[in-house]
Amino acid sequence: MFWLVESQNQVENFYKSNYKEAFVEIIPYNNRIHPTQNHVCAVYIRPLLSTKGFIIPTSHSETLNVSIDNIKHILSKYDTLYVRDKKEFLHYFPLKTLYDITLNTHTYIQQYTQTHSYFYSKMGDKKDVNRIIPIVKHYEYCEVMFNELKEKINEPINDFYNQKTSVVFNALERNGVRIDGEKFKSHFHDVDGEFIYTQFNFKTLTGRPSNKFNGVNYAALNKDNGSRQCFIPRNDFLFELDISAYHPTLLAKLVDYDFGDEDIHSSFATMYGVDYKKAKELTFKQLYGGVFNQYKDLEFFKKVQAYTDDLWDTFQHKGSIECPISKHIYKKDDLQDMKPQKLLNYVLQNLETATNVCILWEMFKILKGKKTKLVLYTYDSFLFDVDKTEKEVMKSIIEVFKNNKLQTKFNYGRTYDFK
Repeated sequence: MFWLVESQNQVENFYKSNYKEAFVEIIPYNNRIHPTQNHVCAVYIRPLLSTKGFIIPTSHSETLNVSIDNIKHILSKYDTLYVRDKKEFLHYFPLKTLYDITLNTHTYIQQYTQTHSYFYSKMGDKKDVNRIIPIVKHYEYCEVMFNELKEKINEPINDFYNQKTSVVFNALERNGVRIDGEKFKSHFHDVDGEFIYTQFNFKTLTGRPSNKFNGVNYAALNKDNGSRQCFIPRNDFLFELDISAYHPTLLAKLVDYDFGDEDIHSSFATMYGVDYKKAKELTFKQLYGGVFNQYKDLEFFKKVQAYTDDLWDTFQHKGSIECPISKHIYKKDDLQDMKPQKLLNYVLQNLETATNVCILWEMFKILKGKKTKLVLYTYDSFLFDVDKTEKEVMKSIIEVFKNNKLQTKFNYGRTYDFK
């Protein structure tokens, strides 16, 4: 069979093939447009037992085009579909048979062909530029991608990242955040429509996700220049839940230390014999820089030091450690200039994200079918667009944090600028 599958007869023959496993890549209208606002130009399918891949166009200027329903029908017959990025793929085809093969890799970026580079340099802002790039160039691009990634198909796939992390961040991206268009333009850039969409990347060294799209870093929005006034509710008001003393709380769980129900920073203030503000400063310095000599005999820090030493010993002698919850493995051969405190910080950041993924999973079950939406997540902060008639929903959300023994504080208002 020719690599281009476009006629009805070709589609039927391709469907009848007995392939059960394949690598799949989406070619959207434009690689620079957010997947929630994008459309499918073509789909590349490389059955693992085939000597070549195939492209099925859905909307390309050079070809006959196959319906999305036919594409879904073809993809549904596979037992296993390997993808470059499951979170992204789910925006186009929400299938349960997807396995992300770049979970063990820092973000994979495929190099453009010269033809792609030319078209994107000349008309990268054209919303359907991929529809006019020669279809054979898309095929070349995808064939190179498969050859670069095919060895990863045989590597173990982390279930937690594949089945939970990819799914919750996809769901979060779909919700979008409503904006005041004029204010957003004055602080960032012009936008079509009244919503912006974030884009999370959890394929980082520690698993802690970045959140950037189109030049805007949504994980580090300025609190002082008025830019947060751009973000407004689609419902009645924005409601932010912040986890208090998150890393000290997580570290206490790791070392089996119980702070009870008291505010953790108040507990530290008593331990140190200083005020609340100074206690926060001292605690965070020691979490990320090591315990000060004058506090090494405090029970909490004795346990932290023992845990850090044990972690380092395992890392040095076994050559790797496994993170709790996510089961992510840090390998000695993959990490440079590693030290005991740095390794503890990596584990802590990974645990933060894994805990949040579990929390997000529970939240989306609560929010299913509701008007209230979770619209932004940043490490220890969760922003909701709330419908005031759904008070019970927010009570259930707060209960999720209580069940995880996490203390929270909140802000609310008509914009994201809660000052």
